[in-house]
Amino acid sequence: MTTDFFNIDSALSEDERAVRDSVRRFVDERVLPIIGQCYVDGRFPRELIPEMAELGVLGANLPEEYGCAGLNNVAYGLIMQELERGDSGIRSFASVQGALVMYPIYAFGSEEHKRHWLPKLAKGEAIGCFGLTEPDYGSNPSGMITMAHQQADGTWLLNGGKMWITNGSQAHVAVVWAKTNGDKEASSIRGFVVPTDSKGFKAKDQKGKLSLRASDTSELTFDNVHLPADALMPKSGGLKSPLMCLTQARYGISWGALGAAMACYEEALSYAKTRIMFDKPIGGFQLQQERLADMITEIVKAQLVSLHLGRLKDAGTFTPQQVSLAKRNNVNIATNIAREARRLLGANGILAEYSAMRHMANLESVYTYEGTHDVHSLILGQAVTGLNAFN
Repeated sequence: MTTDFFNIDSALSEDERAVRDSVRRFVDERVLPIIGQCYVDGRFPRELIPEMAELGVLGANLPEEYGCAGLNNVAYGLIMQELERGDSGIRSFASVQGALVMYPIYAFGSEEHKRHWLPKLAKGEAIGCFGLTEPDYGSNPSGMITMAHQQADGTWLLNGGKMWITNGSQAHVAVVWAKTNGDKEASSIRGFVVPTDSKGFKAKDQKGKLSLRASDTSELTFDNVHLPADALMPKSGGLKSPLMCLTQARYGISWGALGAAMACYEEALSYAKTRIMFDKPIGGFQLQQERLADMITEIVKAQLVSLHLGRLKDAGTFTPQQVSLAKRNNVNIATNIAREARRLLGANGILAEYSAMRHMANLESVYTYEGTHDVHSLILGQAVTGLNAFN
């Protein structure tokens, strides 16, 4: 591809390249032909879920003993890159299913949770969602008001609501984070595995989105949802548990945003070579060449960041702060590249048959979710100064 300016392929294993290439073919053949219209229609292409499951992209870096692919984190990142090269909504589906539903069940759930849910989720037979963000508590999840009260018989009663929940309206199971037993401190937060057919559980799609239109985004409400005692994920405890999930998702996003940037750059480069103005291709003008040079430079830097972070993650030596740097940088450069690609395409850039405007709008959401750009700035600021500027 024209985006491999520094021969990143040479730093990948044969298996990693094979995984990437298989997902790339899927995106080229199955996603790109339909995703523009899906975006216009505001429809997530659910018909692709069985094929994604067959490819092994759901929970791809979790162990094979639970029906998952057992891939390393670099291969997982490459999957996210290729899916978001298609659309952020496609990557978001896989990212939530794997990093925010399957990972917490694997990391914090009981063995029964793992055996029951992970194989179904890996096969796409069950869809999951992750309930952390609330209408008034996004960047400050410790303030959540969703509460689970344990009853005398050990069961739980769940009340509250969550907002901006990907996959919420199509989910069979929700990983819900709630404070417990009237304790308003963040230390009381626990995770629950909640079947969405539970009485009192409601999910409705959020309408009027101008971004992530090819994705299901929902509001969840819990009205005296009665849960068995074993709905509690026994190894969860405090805000650290959901933040560990977010670290997994943010890692995937750092790769995914790179895929969106690559798509926009390749589209802009192709257009610059074929669009004739003043009797020559617009790629022959200095202004457009500077745009393209800036794009490929930022893509290469982001590729190197993501690849090295993946190696650190596979070695078990990465930190959440390094993930914040990658998410913050890669989403920021992708957002800028999408905007510049749209401008290079001129009036054609606003059409759904081109990807730049769609990626640009999607990336505004990616810039905000899983920790806003500004929140990651504060995480990095604290890491380098040792001083907390959050409050």
